[in-house]
Amino acid sequence: MYKMSGQKLMIVLAANLLWMIFAASEDLNIEVGPSSRIAAQIGGYTELTCTMTGCESPFFSWRTQIDSPLGGKVQNEGTKSTLIMNPVSFQNEHAYLCTASCGSKKVERGIQVELYSFPSDPEIEMSGPLIVGSPITVTCKVPKVYPSERLEMAFLMEGSYHPMEVHEIVEDAEESILVTKGLKMTFTPTMEDMGKSLTCEAKLPIDEMDFEPKERRTTQKLQVNDVPKNTAISISPSNIVQEGDPVTLTCSSEGLPPPRIFWNKKQDNEDPLPLSENATLTLVATRREDSGTYVCEAKNQFGKSRKEVEIIVQGKPLRVEVSPGPKTAAQIGDSVVLTCTMMGCEAPFFSWRTQIDSPLGGKVSNEGTKSTLIMNPIGFENEHSYLCTASCGDRKVEKGIQVELYSFPSDPEIEMSGPLIVGSPITVTCKVPKVYPSERLEMAFLMEGSHLPMERQEIVEDAEESILVTKGLKMSFTPTMEDMGKSLTCEAKLPIDEMEFEPKERRTTQILQVKMRPKDTSLTAFPSDSVKEGDSVTISCTSGDVPKSQIILRKKTEWGETELEFTAGTYIIPAAQLEDAGMYECESKNEGGSEVRSLMLDVKVPPRNTTIFIHPSRTVLEGENVTITCKTFSHPPAVIVLKKVDVDNEVTMCSKNGTFTLYHVTPDDTGVYVIDISNEVGNDSGQIEISVIEMPKYFSPQLVALYCLSSLIIPATGMVIYFARKANHKGSYSLVDALKSKV
Repeated sequence: MYKMSGQKLMIVLAANLLWMIFAASEDLNIEVGPSSRIAAQIGGYTELTCTMTGCESPFFSWRTQIDSPLGGKVQNEGTKSTLIMNPVSFQNEHAYLCTASCGSKKVERGIQVELYSFPSDPEIEMSGPLIVGSPITVTCKVPKVYPSERLEMAFLMEGSYHPMEVHEIVEDAEESILVTKGLKMTFTPTMEDMGKSLTCEAKLPIDEMDFEPKERRTTQKLQVNDVPKNTAISISPSNIVQEGDPVTLTCSSEGLPPPRIFWNKKQDNEDPLPLSENATLTLVATRREDSGTYVCEAKNQFGKSRKEVEIIVQGKPLRVEVSPGPKTAAQIGDSVVLTCTMMGCEAPFFSWRTQIDSPLGGKVSNEGTKSTLIMNPIGFENEHSYLCTASCGDRKVEKGIQVELYSFPSDPEIEMSGPLIVGSPITVTCKVPKVYPSERLEMAFLMEGSHLPMERQEIVEDAEESILVTKGLKMSFTPTMEDMGKSLTCEAKLPIDEMEFEPKERRTTQILQVKMRPKDTSLTAFPSDSVKEGDSVTISCTSGDVPKSQIILRKKTEWGETELEFTAGTYIIPAAQLEDAGMYECESKNEGGSEVRSLMLDVKVPPRNTTIFIHPSRTVLEGENVTITCKTFSHPPAVIVLKKVDVDNEVTMCSKNGTFTLYHVTPDDTGVYVIDISNEVGNDSGQIEISVIEMPKYFSPQLVALYCLSSLIIPATGMVIYFARKANHKGSYSLVDALKSKV
């Protein structure tokens, strides 16, 4: 079926010849694709195309030369027709003719379709895992091959010289013309085959058909397995160990894949006891019952191997240790712990006693191989030799600790009968409390560079009440300024060489601070003790005493004294106010006495908050009296001057209380008046306007009514202006400022 018959070939040649004769005499032309002869893979997709030129709307038809079904779908579009075969099957192996008609003219062209099937690479299968020394069968198959008789297959093994039995296999031959064809090979793998490549090569060498690929191959890396072997056990330090010591067993084995290690221990008439799944088995603290046979078993999925070893655990000799040592010095009042530890026995029994069989005076605690005797606090009743007895079965071990007592708990304490003041005798006492044995205590005073005559005497306190006594020294001397900064040391020693304890020497040093009565105390104000409001004032208080004494700065008022906070003797007023004025007092004092200095600070305030009142009104009748009252705040009090702004007739009045009266005013008194308020640090001013209505010689009721009406309108107008201005000042109002705005 893969080769065209002679009859088909003649039909094709005749058709092509007719087409050539027809085309030679006409302008019509027809082309087929992809070529006049194609190879199509069974199950694949193939298109045959037929294109006509020389005709705008040709008519196409397809047929096989043996008049069998097309086995495909025809699609016509313009001057092109396509025969689609999807999927390609055996019914498509024909010579196809495409006929194109244009009116009464007809053109025909043929395409030969030949079939094959070689869709996939070979498939390698093995009868089981590759195990060294075990024969294995390898099968290589190529499915859905056509024509199968043309298929060539071979096994290729990298660098292999194994004798191999190879035979061909064919499957599905009866069911379908597409068959599965293959080879089988049997060989026995070795470790040298590990990682080598096994290749199955398949070829379909049909030279007369044009398709790719005509050769396929599959390569597989050989993974060779091996059952566990050469299993070995190493022991550290030895298979014979002392009870309580560790022993480590390490098992190794060869195999592919690497075998897993399992440890177990043999038991009499019982199943083995599983212990570990690690290569290393460690017995941290061996016991006698750990003796026995230990088995290492190496396993992988292809087999197992085992190895045994005998471990012997020997009992250790009993040994007892005591701490802190065979002889210990303990300070009275402290907590003391005596420890007794037994080696060579897991569960010993402990007991404590004194060699003179007196009470222990402490609490015993046992835990495992250790026993402790805790004495808290330790007293004179604990000064004994203690014995610890440790028993293990019928064996017994005993060890003793001698406890010796002392007391030297703290450094000397220096006390003085009062402050060190030049020329005043002073008594210094140095004490060492709770000393034992007190008769061994040695004490001395050491004063830096001093050659003063000193009277020293020893003191002992609490001698009758307790064996722990307070022992000390007293000395008297008169300090001078040369003693300032010198060191006074009290030294105490308890030199008991036969006892081990620290410290055996203690000392306390005190730096002498000699005091003097304060002197050269000064209190100053900068830049002056009289300043203007808002200026900065610095009040400084210093003293020339040695060492520096305490300095206190106060301000005195009629309600009492206020202590001020200041830094480095300086009190700063950033912006002085009138309330900062007054008496300031500086006191320098120490243990030797005190010295006081004072100053008066004056704060001057320029005129401010000025208000002006006019009575009865700024508009009056001729002959009335007008009172002008000016109120202001200032320090010192301001001088108030009233001037009338009139070049021809200037009036000047001066007042200390701010009240001016114009008696029996006339129309000449009408005009603008300026008020000046000033003191030595500032001034303020304002202006008012007074209107005097001239009275006519004859009065009528209408004139009187008009006058009364005007006297009401003017104040009302003034009130309206007043409240409007007050609103413009957002809640604050100053008559002086309002008057200034008119100038």
